[in-house]
Amino acid sequence: MTNQDAAVRDAAWTSRAAAAAWEPPDARRWLQLGLAVIWVLDGVLQYQSAMFSRAFSQLLAHSGPGNPAVIAESVSWAARIIEHNPMTTNAVFATIQLALGLGIAWRSTLRVALAASIVWSVAVWWLGEGLGGVLTGGASPVNGAPGAVILYAVLAVLLWPAAGGRPASFVAGRPLGAGAARAVWLVLWGSLAYFAMLAVNRGAQGLHDMIGAMAAGEPGWLASVNRGAAGLLAHRGLPASVVLAVVLAAIAVGIFLPAPAARVAVVLAVAVSVASWVVGQDLGTVLAGGATDVNSGPLLVLVALAFWPGGASPREPLGTVRGEAAGAGRGEAAGAVPGEEATR
Repeated sequence: MTNQDAAVRDAAWTSRAAAAAWEPPDARRWLQLGLAVIWVLDGVLQYQSAMFSRAFSQLLAHSGPGNPAVIAESVSWAARIIEHNPMTTNAVFATIQLALGLGIAWRSTLRVALAASIVWSVAVWWLGEGLGGVLTGGASPVNGAPGAVILYAVLAVLLWPAAGGRPASFVAGRPLGAGAARAVWLVLWGSLAYFAMLAVNRGAQGLHDMIGAMAAGEPGWLASVNRGAAGLLAHRGLPASVVLAVVLAAIAVGIFLPAPAARVAVVLAVAVSVASWVVGQDLGTVLAGGATDVNSGPLLVLVALAFWPGGASPREPLGTVRGEAAGAGRGEAAGAVPGEEATR
C-alpha cells in the first residue's frame, strides 16, 4: 500500500468518525427535545412566587379527597411537609424539573435524566396528583386525566434511546418493540375513552359546568372560547360524552390498522389533544397564573407523534462506528475495505 492510499483510507475513517461525533437529530431525538422543553417550562412555572407560599401545599391537598385511604393519606402527608417548608421544598421541586429537562436535552445525560424522570413522575403522580383522580370517579379526558405527570413517565419509556433499536415503523416501537408500544397506546387511549363515559362527564350539565368553570381568571379571548364551548354542550352531556368516547376508542384501536389508517388515528389523536388542551385545559391555565405544568395536551401530542408510521429508521449504533474507526488499523492489516463491516 502506498503512502497515498494510506492517507486516503485514513481520511475516510476520520470522516466517518467525525460524522458519528455529530449525529443530526432524528425523529426520536426531536421528540426527546420536545419533552425536554416541557420539563424546563414546568420548572420555570414552579419558580412562580405563589409556589413558594402555602398556596402550593393547599393546591396539592385538594387532589387527595375521594381517593382510597392509602392514596388520600399519602397526599395529605406530602402536603403537610410542603406546608411546613414551602420555600425549600418548592425550590427543590423546581430545580429537579429544570435539571430533568436540561439532562434530557444533553445527549451525555439523556439516559440518566429519562430514568430519573420516570421515578420523579410516578412519585409526583401519586403524592402530588392523587393518581390524577382516576380512582375518584371524577376523571375526564377533557380536563387532563389521567394526570399530566404520568405521561412524562410514559414518554420517557417510549423515547428511551435503546442502542440500535428494534425494527419498527414508528419511533415508540424502537425501545419496546412494536407490539408492546401499541399495547401502551391501547391502554392510554382506551382508558381515556372509559373516562369519557364516567357519570361526571355524561351528566346533562357535566361537560358544560366543567368547561364553563375554566373561564375564571383567563384572558378574554380564552374565556370566550370556554363560554362558547360550554354553551354548545349545555344539556348535551350524554351525547357529547358518547361521541368523545367513540372517537377515543377509534384512536385506541386505529394504531393496529395498516399504515394509512394508523396515520389517520395519529392525526385524530393530535387534533383531540390540542382541542382538549385549548377548551378543557385552557392551555394548562398558564395564562391565568398559578399553573405548575402545561397539563396533558402537549404531552399527548408528543405521544401521538411517537407513533407516526414511517417516522423511525433505526440507525447503526453510534459506538459501532466509533469502534470501527478506532480499529481501522486492524482492518487495514486484514485487508478490509472501509464500510465493509457496516454493511453486514
